[in-house]
Amino acid sequence: MEKHFPQAPFAGKRIHLGVCGSVAAYKALDLLRAFCKVELRVTVTMTEAATRFVTPLSFQSLGAERVYGSMFGEGRTGDPFGHLRPGLEAEAFLVAPVSATTLARLACGLADEMLAGQALAWPGSLLLAPAMNPRMWNNQATKDNIAALERRGHLVIAPETGPVACGEEGEGRFPDLRIICLYALRSLSPQDLAGQRVLITLGPTREPWDCVRFWSNHSSGLMGASLAVAAWLRGADVQALRGPVAPWLPPQIQTRETPTAQEMLRTAEELWPDMHLGIFTAAVADFAPIPFGAEKFKKTSSTKGFNLSFQPNPDILATLARSKKAGQRIIAFAAESENLEKNAHCKLQTKNADLLVANLVGGEDCAFASPNNTALILDHNGGLLRLPTLPKGDLAWRILDCLSSL
Repeated sequence: MEKHFPQAPFAGKRIHLGVCGSVAAYKALDLLRAFCKVELRVTVTMTEAATRFVTPLSFQSLGAERVYGSMFGEGRTGDPFGHLRPGLEAEAFLVAPVSATTLARLACGLADEMLAGQALAWPGSLLLAPAMNPRMWNNQATKDNIAALERRGHLVIAPETGPVACGEEGEGRFPDLRIICLYALRSLSPQDLAGQRVLITLGPTREPWDCVRFWSNHSSGLMGASLAVAAWLRGADVQALRGPVAPWLPPQIQTRETPTAQEMLRTAEELWPDMHLGIFTAAVADFAPIPFGAEKFKKTSSTKGFNLSFQPNPDILATLARSKKAGQRIIAFAAESENLEKNAHCKLQTKNADLLVANLVGGEDCAFASPNNTALILDHNGGLLRLPTLPKGDLAWRILDCLSSL
């Protein structure tokens, strides 16, 4: 799991993992590790073909609560109703990797082996992450099976394009594990932001001085990335505007690179009228140096030192808040070095925000360049919540909880 993925909200939830015969079957072990890291309770079913690539003992050793095998033969758990258990006990059902054979079984509604039987008895949507040879993936029979499954509401996570185990190249590679993990977590998340369009700014801005130097700050973009992921997990359509330093975001989150304050403002102004929620975490440089020019400044030209002149940058949050319409909401951030609560109350009013998250900079677990943060959350109804130090992924979740309670 990435640092900006939430963990605490998923502790104790149940997911069932199906594993099919594929060279990529060994990657299912990494999925299990990731799920256990967020304290998910995981059960596993392996097809007979899957056991030719990895063993049930591997999954048991890494934390699976139960590993189902054959419906009748070797690997049976002794439970005569094992084909029904995931539908009664789990909250999400993921098959990764899913083979062409199992896709055909699921599309036809067969229940001739354990995994297919469990899928047929599953009452909700399946998550399917295929991995196979590109010619098999592009065969019309596979396409028809995928289309049938999608019509029934199941979600197929598209495979990637690239070299595969057999030496060929094309679409059919097992999807990025991070993307699979996010889809699994989304299936376990409340969808309280479904239908909402969310604009998020994150990271620092870099204000150029000459062709190699710039003015910036220590922001890592981790808090904004955490909120982008949390909002997407909760059903939102997320647009992220990020400065030049920011963590990985999945392609399901639409991302635009906005390295300077002026570029971030222009893009934000373009998108904001169609948004329901704006979350402004970016550490925008308040000032930009007056540019030296396109060439590199030489130290030999000023051996006794030199002075810089600065000009103010636009206030992106204040600019957009002035055009805030009915139905639009704003989450603002305030990084302070002193008088945190007093300054936070002031900024909540001046920025026309619905929620303001304030934190101190400097010291351990400060806002910048730390995986953790300690925050004070104020809302426009006069509410105030002091949160302990939390990983930023979990803090993002708590912030959205506060928003949903307004």
